[in-house]
Amino acid sequence: MTYLLDALHAQAGEFISLRRDIHRHPELAFEEHRTAALVAGKLAGWGYAVETGIGGTGVVGSLVRGRGSKRLGLRADMDALPIAEASGAEWTSTRRGVMHACGHDGHTAMLLAAARHLAEQGRFDGSLHLIFQPAEEGGGGALRMMADGLFERFPCDAVFAMHNMPGVPQGHLVLREGAAMASSDYASITLQGVGGHGAMPHRAADPVVAAASIVMALQTVVSRNIDPLHAAVVTVGALHAGQANNVIPATATLELSVRALDREVRATLERRIKELVLAQAESFGTQAQIDWRPGYSVLVNTPAETAFAREVALELVGPERVTPQGPPLTGSEDFAFMLEQVPGSYLLIGNGDGDSAGACMVHNPGYDFNDANLAIGSAYWVLLAQRFLVAQEPATN
Repeated sequence: MTYLLDALHAQAGEFISLRRDIHRHPELAFEEHRTAALVAGKLAGWGYAVETGIGGTGVVGSLVRGRGSKRLGLRADMDALPIAEASGAEWTSTRRGVMHACGHDGHTAMLLAAARHLAEQGRFDGSLHLIFQPAEEGGGGALRMMADGLFERFPCDAVFAMHNMPGVPQGHLVLREGAAMASSDYASITLQGVGGHGAMPHRAADPVVAAASIVMALQTVVSRNIDPLHAAVVTVGALHAGQANNVIPATATLELSVRALDREVRATLERRIKELVLAQAESFGTQAQIDWRPGYSVLVNTPAETAFAREVALELVGPERVTPQGPPLTGSEDFAFMLEQVPGSYLLIGNGDGDSAGACMVHNPGYDFNDANLAIGSAYWVLLAQRFLVAQEPATN
């Protein structure tokens, strides 16, 4: 596949500039108006049929060739994060407190680079749908697009997505069949007690003590209620109560993040956390109110589509640059919702490891997407599209 990589390397400069332009102008969930307009304009200029405003600010570009019946979806995310950038890059964010700290600018640029090559030189037979999604960062943009008829308007036999991964060698491709990323749920717990003077605790019902006990007890949910061979995470990320050292407050609040790599484990976590919190609160003479907020589903890559994606990776870069069955991640991704409706696979591309700049973890103020991935990532999408939508040889007499 040297010729394909060479071709995408030749046009990489243009898309590096485009990526850096998107990086300079980051937009939060459902505010991606500039990015969506840029994407739509590029796709239309290359001959794609373009639909905008899907799920708010989503864009889909479609290209149909030949008479093939197969239909393929490729997805990239577009939104940024509410983080103040400290990367030091010349193309740093121009918006205070907002930056592309997860590489969605790179994901968008990679798919656009592939879109241009496929429009100008791609040889395939069937329907290609390029999905540019808003609001991946907690906004549920995939659900919004699907509720707006994404897969009814643009039917897909399979759908694929790619995410950069710091800590993995640049350009290395990592695939995984089965559960690849965790579900994410969130809970706010309010403990209502009886406030009082710190010198007379017997005349109060202290929610701080109840909260402290709950924090410790929650650690046993994973260690004693979940099979040790299954992954689960329960994190208390915030505990707020009181303002003075001699005042017992009337209320305390806790904020939880809960993750699992199995749907049954996810349900068990919710049940046991609720049971434990209510019982612990009552044992201290307080009352608990639990606001449970379901987040993203477990992301499950289907076997046949992952095997296909793996073969494409091996063909493009060779076995020395492919991890055929990587470990699961406890981060979350709303591409999981798309995979609940359509078979497909989600893979990773290494952003850099060791002491390289690309090793800086995502969601960090110093993060930046590795532009060396634009050629490899876009070449991967081109090859996958052409292998999935195999062009039929003309009939001969």
